[in-house]
Amino acid sequence: MTAGTSPLPGVQGKPQASSPAAHAGTDYQLSVPQDARQALARGWLWLGVAALIGSGLFSVLLVVSRTPYVNQWLPAANFFHISLVLHVDLSVLVWFVSMAGLLWSLHASQRAQGAGWLALWVTAAGTLAMALAPFLAPGEPIMANYIPVLESPLFLAGLVVFGVGITLLVLRSLWAAPRWSLQYDGQGALHFGLRGAAAATAVALLCFAWSWAVLPTSLEGKAYYEILFWGGGHALQFTWTLLMLVVWLWLASACGARVVLSPRVAVLMFLLALLGVFVTPYAYLAYDVASVEHRNLLTWAMRLGGGPAIVPVGMAAVLGVALVRSLDADLRPLRAALLSSVLLFGAGGVIGIFIQGSNVRIPAHYHGCIVGVTLALMGAVYRILPSLGYAAPQGRMATWQPWLYGMGQLMHIIGLVWSGGYGVQRKVAGTDQVLRSTAEVAGMGLMGLGGLIAIIGGLLFVVVVIRTIRQPHPSAAQG
Repeated sequence: MTAGTSPLPGVQGKPQASSPAAHAGTDYQLSVPQDARQALARGWLWLGVAALIGSGLFSVLLVVSRTPYVNQWLPAANFFHISLVLHVDLSVLVWFVSMAGLLWSLHASQRAQGAGWLALWVTAAGTLAMALAPFLAPGEPIMANYIPVLESPLFLAGLVVFGVGITLLVLRSLWAAPRWSLQYDGQGALHFGLRGAAAATAVALLCFAWSWAVLPTSLEGKAYYEILFWGGGHALQFTWTLLMLVVWLWLASACGARVVLSPRVAVLMFLLALLGVFVTPYAYLAYDVASVEHRNLLTWAMRLGGGPAIVPVGMAAVLGVALVRSLDADLRPLRAALLSSVLLFGAGGVIGIFIQGSNVRIPAHYHGCIVGVTLALMGAVYRILPSLGYAAPQGRMATWQPWLYGMGQLMHIIGLVWSGGYGVQRKVAGTDQVLRSTAEVAGMGLMGLGGLIAIIGGLLFVVVVIRTIRQPHPSAAQG
């Protein structure tokens, strides 16, 4: 362990769970520095929690916007789609970037600390502008893939500022990352994965800029934004996948498991998950950004790029946890987050294999994968809170929250797959869905019930985190 760092403890003063594989396998741990980097990490944590709170509020507005009479008080007639844009952007884009910022800030050295804070404040300013746009300058909602937008000067300016913040974050993270090494232990392997995620984000930012520079000026509306975000959006999926794989191994070791996956093999898996992202620049060189070939090549790279790495890492993490004989009650939220994350991401991946045509199986696929990443990052927050000076999440609510959120989302995607088998189309709602049979109605009903349960599970995460932050740290109480 290097000077000035401490392991991420489960609960102060309590031993980790014992395992029959205690002398076999690798211990994948990250260290939290006991210096100014903790404050920067707390800043990214708060931005992520604020994004989830905002996403929850917009999910409530989704319901209000469809409630007769009450919806007349909203600032725009199409506030349902406006709320949906903000709900998606806050719960996926801002939340994921904030968690990446948290992990990269702890992983980096203390070089360019000021640039790290500048990245946080610029990203937060962009987020605030986007969140205020529905109330001050709504604009037309555009449900583009990866990053839905409002055609509002305030929202688009906020999105640009947010992008500048991410650029500063990535540049600083790559600059301050630990040196490359050919000798890896568990922590070194995880550092490699985090550095790979930063590199994938850099490629994504390059693709966004490239698309903007070469897009035909004649395009407008949804066609424009769909092409603008297609390449970079695909590249970002490699970022989220790498972060998830790092957290899977980390959470498994946090539960007392010795993962039967050597550090060198883990690095190879991270490298395999990263290689597909470099197909993205080739797609820009080989084909016009508006061509079908460009679109299909990026889709192919995303489907095949990370697959070879995800299965072995997920199996190793789950097997390691399964071999743990007993688990302290305060570590059960970590196990719940890990297992539910693997389950949801696996379900989304399997669904993706059977996608044919444009129906609701497509959102079932990406909802499963996105929620798999979200659950992993929720587990990372639970894991890291004690090392940031807060109490450890504990109690039944913290343990059941990942399962409630995960099971709700599993019901949600099963309902979508069920309905997709009957040809129910995506991106339609209400009477436009044309549900002809009882089976179609039942499938969409299951989807809706699962979505409601998942919303409750997501809100419980915010409750658990805020309640934990407000509690004194055990060491402070002893002092």
